[in-house]
Amino acid sequence: MGSMAPRGFRSVTMNMGLKDVDDDFAAVVSEVPARSAAVFTRSRFAGPSVVISREAASRQSARGMVVLSRNANVATGKAGAAHAAEVRAKVAEAAGVEPEDLVIGSTGVIGRPYPMEGIRAGLASLAWPFPEADYAAAAKAIMTTDTRPKYFTVPCGDAVLTGIAKGVGMIEPNMATLLTFFFTDADIPADRLDALFRRVMDKTFNALSIDTDTSTSDTAAIFANGLAGPVDLEAFEQALYECALHLVRDIASDGEGASKLIEVRVTGARDDAQAKRVGKSVVNSPLVKAAVHGADPNWGRVAMAVGKLEDETDIDPPKVAIRFGDLVMHPEEPSDDLLAEASRYLTGDEVVIRVDLGIGDGAFTVYGCDLTEGYVKINADYTT
Repeated sequence: MGSMAPRGFRSVTMNMGLKDVDDDFAAVVSEVPARSAAVFTRSRFAGPSVVISREAASRQSARGMVVLSRNANVATGKAGAAHAAEVRAKVAEAAGVEPEDLVIGSTGVIGRPYPMEGIRAGLASLAWPFPEADYAAAAKAIMTTDTRPKYFTVPCGDAVLTGIAKGVGMIEPNMATLLTFFFTDADIPADRLDALFRRVMDKTFNALSIDTDTSTSDTAAIFANGLAGPVDLEAFEQALYECALHLVRDIASDGEGASKLIEVRVTGARDDAQAKRVGKSVVNSPLVKAAVHGADPNWGRVAMAVGKLEDETDIDPPKVAIRFGDLVMHPEEPSDDLLAEASRYLTGDEVVIRVDLGIGDGAFTVYGCDLTEGYVKINADYTT
């Protein structure tokens, strides 16, 4: 999006020894006080970074983030909690802010302590002012098994919004997502920011699933420093939705080992919640994922994924329409020519599966990817 960037943010990235090469540390901090909103994983194994960030987020005045990648610092006991607090405190000291002004994220292998000797040496070199914010560098530094950095910028009136994200595996967010952070110079009241942020996260990152597994470290936050003045809140919410959806689609298409983005659009549901359950059942099915990967027009696997929701007793199979793109696979019996056309459609980089339940006006769209040998390889060898 050109040279647009929200005013008043500074960042630093560096390597602290968690990765063999490339930066593994990023901090982005507003020069001035800010308002914030955040949501976090509901995992019972939430790491100490999530625990202390929840406390900071409750003040709705965080002005930045710090992330260490390639080490989740989860299930590391009292030492892990102390290390997370120490990292955040030292970054805050360097930036001249309070520790509670920063959200901290950590992502990577579970159950391993931070290599604090190297991290402390890196933290000791920090000095304010950090350079002008480099969101591309920050997005790259927070990556783990991602193949590319994920960032996007959109304007909103006189303000600018930039989002960064990481994550391609252990992903079915149960709040917001993996790690994603948004920075804006819009002036938005804290209560309105929190409400619209949660609405957008529900429609974007909570509509994402790579492999049905919810991370212990999921963190999503937005920081608004107000330097651009007030904005139209409806326009800003739409801009945030556009930015978040771009990141979601980028994550889904970059899923571990993935070769295709899958978009499941459910309509005609009793309500949006039912549509979301159906969509997640389809996009999470290993059989559906494998069929899409192999361009096999086996629509019966989609029917299976809908049908296994046995508590959705108002779903009546004869009324359910299943499409690959615009090709109707059910309830009409597909011809050999239609199956061949569907197979060709499934070879594309992006596949849309449409399910209309024929019940009501509820609708929801979810995002995911195919299942490949690459996913198995990456995760079979992840820690070795």
